Parts: sequence; C-alpha cells; structure tokens
Amino acid sequence: MNELPSNTANSNFIRDIIDNDLRDGLCEKVVTRFPPEPNGYLHIGHAKSIYLNFGVAQDFGGRCHLRFDDTNPTREEQEYIDAIKTDIQWLGLDWGDHLYYASDYFEQLYDWAVHLIQIGKAYVDDLTADEIRNYRGTLTEPGRNSPHRDRPTEESLNLFSRMRKGEFPNGKRVVRAKIDMASGNINLRDPIMYRIIHSKHPRTANKWCIYPTYDFAHGQSDSIEHVSHSICTLEFEDHRPLYDWFVENLPVPSRPHQHEFARLNLSYTILSKRVLTQLIRDNYVSGWDDPRMPTLSGMRRRGFPSEAIREFVNRIGVAKNDSVVDIAILEYCVRDFLNQQAERRMAVLRPLKVVIENYPDGKTEDLEAPNNPAKEEVGTRKLPFSREIYIERDDFMEAPPKKFFRFAPEREVRLRYGYLITCTDVKKDPNGEIIELRAQYDPATKGGNAPDGRKVKGTLHWVSASHAIDAEVHLFEHLFTESEPRSDEDLLKGINASSLEILHGCKLEPSLGNLDKGQTVQFERKGYFCTDTDSTSDRILFNRTIGLRDSWSKTQSSKGG
Repeated sequence: MNELPSNTANSNFIRDIIDNDLRDGLCEKVVTRFPPEPNGYLHIGHAKSIYLNFGVAQDFGGRCHLRFDDTNPTREEQEYIDAIKTDIQWLGLDWGDHLYYASDYFEQLYDWAVHLIQIGKAYVDDLTADEIRNYRGTLTEPGRNSPHRDRPTEESLNLFSRMRKGEFPNGKRVVRAKIDMASGNINLRDPIMYRIIHSKHPRTANKWCIYPTYDFAHGQSDSIEHVSHSICTLEFEDHRPLYDWFVENLPVPSRPHQHEFARLNLSYTILSKRVLTQLIRDNYVSGWDDPRMPTLSGMRRRGFPSEAIREFVNRIGVAKNDSVVDIAILEYCVRDFLNQQAERRMAVLRPLKVVIENYPDGKTEDLEAPNNPAKEEVGTRKLPFSREIYIERDDFMEAPPKKFFRFAPEREVRLRYGYLITCTDVKKDPNGEIIELRAQYDPATKGGNAPDGRKVKGTLHWVSASHAIDAEVHLFEHLFTESEPRSDEDLLKGINASSLEILHGCKLEPSLGNLDKGQTVQFERKGYFCTDTDSTSDRILFNRTIGLRDSWSKTQSSKGG
C-alpha cells in the first residue's frame, strides 16, 4: 500500500474502537476492506470510506483489502471493475496482493448455505417476491411464517441442489434463513440468502445460476479474509444483527465485527448510485465521467487533484451522525492545492480584438512571464506580443460606471507582463456590436510600469492574435439548483439547466497547445482549467475545474474561524 500522510492525530471513534480492541487483546492485526459492488463508478462518498479503511490499516500497521461484491450479475460489468481499480489507484492507494471477489467464495458460501439448511436454520421458499414482501410485515406489525418454513430438511436440500443445476426459472424459489418473523428488526425476518439469476457473470460466466445476497456473502467474505474491522456506513447499522447471526451460526474461520460511520452527504450533490444511473440513462449528463458528476472519474476529468480530495476527507472527519457537508469546503481544498501547484497561463474566453496602432506592424517580441509566482523554481515562460491582441470582451465598456477600472475609451490600462495601452477608437458592425478596439501603447512601459510613476488601476490579461490557438472551453456549475436536492420523483425539477456552458473560439497562448491530457493550469483572472480527455490536436478542449473566488474561507473568516 502506498504511504498516506498519517492521520493518527485526527482521532475519531473508529480509531478509538481499534485502539481499545488492540489494547484489550480482541484483535492481533488490523485488517480492513473496501467492498464496492461493481454496478457503477465510485463517487466522492466512496473516497471517504476508501481513505478511512486504507488509512486506519496503515496507521495501525495492518492491511486493507479491495474486494468486489460481485453477487448480482444483472447489474455488474467488467467496465465497472476496471474503473474502480483506476479510481482507487488515482487516489494514491494500492491494495498490493489483496485483491478479492465475493465470487472467489461462491463454492464455500454454497456449502455454508447447505450447512444452515442441514441444522434447521435455513429453508427453500416457494413464495414469490411480492408474497415474501407481504408476509414480512411492517415496522409496527410482525411478519407471518411462510407455508414452506417447516419444509423437511431433505426436501430443501434437494430443491437447493436443483436450483444450482438450473432446473428452475428466475424468481421460482429462494433460500431463506430461519430466524424470527416477529423480530422488531425486519432484517431478521427470515432474510433471503440465495436467489435464482440466469445471467452471465463477469468472472464466473455461466457456472452459477444462483447467487448469494449481499447480507449472506458480506460477513462470510470478511471472515474468510480474516477482516478484523468491517467498517461501513450507517444504513447498514440495522443489518449488523444479521451480520452477527450468520457469523455465529456458521463454522467460519474468524469473527469479524461491523462498525458504522456516517456517510458523506454533500450540498448541491446527490450520491445515490440509482440517481446517478438515471441521470446517465436520461441523457442529463454524458456518462459516468461527465465533469458535472460527483464520481471520482468525473472529478478527475474536471481537473480535481486527488490530493485535494484527500485533504477534504481529512477536514470533514469521521462521525456517527449524518449531516450535510458544504460543497464549498471541497472547492476550497481544490482551490488551495491548485493555487500552490498549478502553473499560470493566459487565455481569453470571449475574445475582443485590439489593434495597437503605433506598435510596428509585423513585429513580435517575447515577454517574460512567471509560471507560478508562488514557486520560483518552476521558472518562467515566453509570451509572444504583437500589434494585434485579444482581450476579454467583459473587460471593455464603452460607457463604464464609476467603479469599473478596466478598459474604456480614452482610458489607460496595463497589459499583464506587457505595456500600458490607451483606447483610442471603437469599431462596430452595422448592428452596433463592438467588433474591434483601437489603441496606442507607451513603449517606455514594458513590464507594465510607467517610468514617470503614474498610477494605472486596471490590469488585463491578453493573447497575441497571430500566435493564439483556438479552443473550446466548457464551464460548469452545480448540477442541482438546491443545496439539498431530492432524490425522489421531483429530482428532475432540481436539475440546473445552466450547469454546462460551451464556449467556442476561445483564444489561448500558444504554450497551452502542449499540455498533457488531464493537466490543470490557472487561466489568469479566470480560474483553473484542465485539458479534457477528448482533446485532440484538431479540437483543443478545456474544462473549468473551479473559479478563483473562495466563498468558504471568506465565510470562515467572517465567523472568526
């Protein structure tokens, strides 16, 4: 496993549990696991669990397993298995030799199901799914025993064997644990252990047509792998008695224990895999790696650094109670990291041409610009400057208000790393649209400073017109308009119709044509941008990672925090 920064100082109740177990001799070696179901891509909520499981294993000198819960072939694909591996490695983690699959244990799980039938603690049931649901009861009413609950052991064993041989269609029969249909915990009302699924499995192909449920496979897989601390989110708290029941009633090789923590809930974000799948299916996003998605692949494509995600997870900590985390904290972590690490570049997203009439026609000179003012060691670069340049259209107003300090008729501004220029004329098309500006420059102000000491308030970024490269730029906003979007039937009402804006004809300094895919830089005065995976030499494409403004740290400062 790759080394993570130690989180020992960030104590939480999970670490306290492990500390106590080691002290009391209840655990000799810490073994954790991250058990994703390969039915979709990982999201930012999974990152919290991943860093927790890998982090505590490292800090306590143990190990963390990656185990795929591949027990439902109708929803699982090799694509998802590969994507999950890629995401975990991108987060900086390595499971080493400890890669496992629930399907590795199918034969053992089958034998254990046979064992439970043999000792009278499981049976084959013929009720349909709807009938099982009706018999189960409600939170206020106890369930009723299935008419097949007392089926003779030999009959259940025979039927289970025939289920395995593929003699019955989907849904015809299931295997259920025989626990307590009157239990206050519905999970203990004879839960399903096996169901018939005639579907090709990504790893075992057509070898099996019966598959264990998550509740039956999970704890037993933990036991086989000698997991000491099975750490999961709070929605599995009510499943813990069932987890323990199986462990106690089977001849398993170890006795793992389940511990729950609060899952991540993020403002303006939905982390339900069902909803994310719906967004893709209904074409609200382009796929799992759409940069608006909260998936790790989407965040990577957008330019979020994994180091920032790790810092975010460390900041929010591990708690027992659910709460909603402000997405501005994540954005702060991204912005803080990129401010230190990302190189600076010039890009004009909505270009307006400026012709500097007194600059020699055909002349080009190279101006010196730092790659990152915060890191002198990354050096400088050359910016070509010529008679015609592009500035941002929003940086010019023909009749500016008082506090507008950028370009305007007869006003002097500073070109970043360049000269002072003054607007002398405005060219318009027949419809009155401004199409070009004319200006004069002061040759004595190279570098942007006036030798006579005159003050200039406005500073503009720019790109030389004859050297600029064209690009397409995608600007993103939150996918949902509400801070706590609903995941029910009103979901689609909360989708932000302005979550994506596509800009064509953007003008970039020439060095931006040589970036690696996925590399993030700061477009000066505009934000942080990343080259998209679909970018080519014929279609240069950038995604806005995040803007320059930081709402969260300002909020904290106003609170005195």
